[in-house]
Amino acid sequence: MGQYITTHEFYHVYTDEPHATRRKEILKKYPEIKQLMGSDWRMSIQVIISVFIQILVAILLRQSSWWTLVCCAYVIGGTINHTLSLALHELTHNLAFGHSHPICNRLLGFFANLPLGVPASITLKKYHLDHHRFQGDTIYDTDIPTRLEVFLFSSRIGKLIFLIIMPFLYSFRPMFVFPKAIHVLEIVNLILAFSFDAVMFYFFGGKTLIYFPLSTVLGLSLHPISGHFIAEHYVFKEGYETYSYYGPLNAITYNVGYHNEHHDFPYIPGRNLPKVRKIAPEYYDHLPCYTSWTKVLYDFIMNDNVGPWSRVTRPTKVGHIVVPTQQEYEQQLKSVVRQAHKQG
Repeated sequence: MGQYITTHEFYHVYTDEPHATRRKEILKKYPEIKQLMGSDWRMSIQVIISVFIQILVAILLRQSSWWTLVCCAYVIGGTINHTLSLALHELTHNLAFGHSHPICNRLLGFFANLPLGVPASITLKKYHLDHHRFQGDTIYDTDIPTRLEVFLFSSRIGKLIFLIIMPFLYSFRPMFVFPKAIHVLEIVNLILAFSFDAVMFYFFGGKTLIYFPLSTVLGLSLHPISGHFIAEHYVFKEGYETYSYYGPLNAITYNVGYHNEHHDFPYIPGRNLPKVRKIAPEYYDHLPCYTSWTKVLYDFIMNDNVGPWSRVTRPTKVGHIVVPTQQEYEQQLKSVVRQAHKQG
């Protein structure tokens, strides 16, 4: 990790992120891991089932009490919509149909986005790939809280509020930290999302419509699955900036808990990430990890040495390097995966 210079706000480092180096070491020792790269079309089955369950539940709740609506939105809708948001995460990496079929991945993303109530699929992709390419970069990596967030949410009560409003912070932070031009597919995403909302409202009424965004807000805030937001990169043990979760919720979240493995090999679908750890255990078994996302949320609030400032940051590369476009980056990944299969 290199030498740390710590402040109250962040852990500042001047070394590169650790995943590229570990990736090279692992591939040199275990070239068979290349065969795990590619796509997993079977994730589309979970997406389709999840979307239809959400639509069915929303319709069934159209004449329910508000209390029933809120409870169902948290327990059922929050869980499903959070898993759908993690499906969108997989799709940012083209892991459903591969880099050779980007349109298929986008179409599945549009479909998975419908029950979320708001457009997110394309915008997430636009920013998330930068998080991988420039982990810890103070500008490119919009996953890192701003100094204003650190100032406002550093007390225990503040950290609780931080978790409650997490979906809003993740939605609006990138627009302020690193605004990008609107992509035409974002407009398509918006039209599709709001057209779906309009249809549901017209045929089934206001409570059916409200169920969708309410599920998203509740599911991405103080919800057990939301522990992954904190578990992935918030520093609980100095010297480590990415953490994996090896618990039962991986079964419904596309193995997003295998986060060290994911950052080491972002072009391996979630279904295969446990195989990475099994093949190369000496690279992962010694790393700090979690078995409960709920405990992560509790510790985040109660541990006074951990907060929004507990992130590793690096000096920004904005203006210092030529950054390939998203399309160029995806072409590079496509070539990597194709070459890996040829060598295998």
